[in-house]
Amino acid sequence: MPPGATFAVAMPPDPIDPAVLRTQGGIATFEHLAEAASTMDRARDLAAAPATPLPALVVADRQTSGRGRQGARWWQPEGSLATSLVLDAAASGGAGGSPAWSLACGVALAEAIHALEPALAPRVRWPNDVEVAGAKLAGIIAETAPRGRVIFGVGVNTTGSAAAAPAGLGRRIATVPDLVGRPLPRQTLLCAFVPRLLDLLLGMAADDGLLLARYRPLCALAGTFVTVHRGDGARVSGPCLGIDRRGALVIDTVAGRLHLESGSLSDPAAAWRGGDAG
Repeated sequence: MPPGATFAVAMPPDPIDPAVLRTQGGIATFEHLAEAASTMDRARDLAAAPATPLPALVVADRQTSGRGRQGARWWQPEGSLATSLVLDAAASGGAGGSPAWSLACGVALAEAIHALEPALAPRVRWPNDVEVAGAKLAGIIAETAPRGRVIFGVGVNTTGSAAAAPAGLGRRIATVPDLVGRPLPRQTLLCAFVPRLLDLLLGMAADDGLLLARYRPLCALAGTFVTVHRGDGARVSGPCLGIDRRGALVIDTVAGRLHLESGSLSDPAAAWRGGDAG
């Protein structure tokens, strides 16, 4: 256990039963932290330990330094689902890599949320967000780890209100209670989400068109005009045509149709890095 992270002693308001996660979610290793800087930190430790039974799941009731892509900070209401999942890439079918891992996770998460809250219409925003009506409900990080393992970091605003977010940031996010009037229990969501993700990853290994088929009805961008900010500072703009079988974003530009495997749809200069948002 890393310095500063402690296991929860008192039962939190939204309890999680390890036995239920094992039987319904297929989780072999579970750690529940009262507080952590980031669940990804502990997940990396578990991924590096060869004896860790997988899948391994880390959940924190409070995350003090949640991180998104490209150095952005991730804010969410206290008590919302902040979790990291460690999988054996080969045992999960071996399909994936950037950006397919993130998109598979987003598809499984959006499908699980909709199954539990049919009134919601979550959509997947390439490469790593789940949103409702253009507001971010969940964020995802997928990264490879030693020993052929992959870590999925997932934050879902299952509780709280966007009104409690730092100034300006609330306009960009959504929470389940704001949308449907009640929180979504973390255990319920995990038991719906994790098996979906495992099944999808296995299916992708057998069918290279499966990710595209599952993503298409959930795509938040198809038919819209987008600008992708690339790592070299360049920008690419044009109508979005969805994704290809590898998970690359397809854009119809003046230079022709481009397939982009990396980039951001948000201006890195506008990313929230703590404090009040602009």
